[in-house]
Amino acid sequence: MPNILVRDVPAATHAALQQRAEARGQSLQQYLASELQRLVDRPTVDELVERIAKRQGGVIGLGRAVDDLATERDRQ
Repeated sequence: MPNILVRDVPAATHAALQQRAEARGQSLQQYLASELQRLVDRPTVDELVERIAKRQGGVIGLGRAVDDLATERDRQ
């Protein structure tokens, strides 16, 4: 498994990460590995925009959109 080395982490940042790891009952290494995985699992804004751009859907037109909004407002 590959390794990652991060240098020059501010002491306060290191201490906060260490506290979070301890609160979870994990080592700092385990905590950081899980947090890195969480970052990878969550798409970036650019990835989301790309996904949206690839979607194809129907076109309803401005008139229909206005009518639908008016209908929703009347329901409230």
